[in-house]
Amino acid sequence: MYKSSDFAKRGFCKFCGSNLFYRMNDEEGVGIAAGCLDNPTDIHINKLIFVKDKGDYYEISDDAEQIGRY
Repeated sequence: MYKSSDFAKRGFCKFCGSNLFYRMNDEEGVGIAAGCLDNPTDIHINKLIFVKDKGDYYEISDDAEQIGRY
């Protein structure tokens, strides 16, 4: 894992350099870039971050927790 900022560490693919996951310094969980997983995943979104910065063309229509800024 690479300390990419004062608040998080990130993990990258050793072959192509793609960002695969991150971990906030003060949290237990790991955020995984779901786009890097093969289908079907059977995963579900439980938290949306940076919703205050979303484009006006996005519509949030589920019940996931929404966090304006992280």
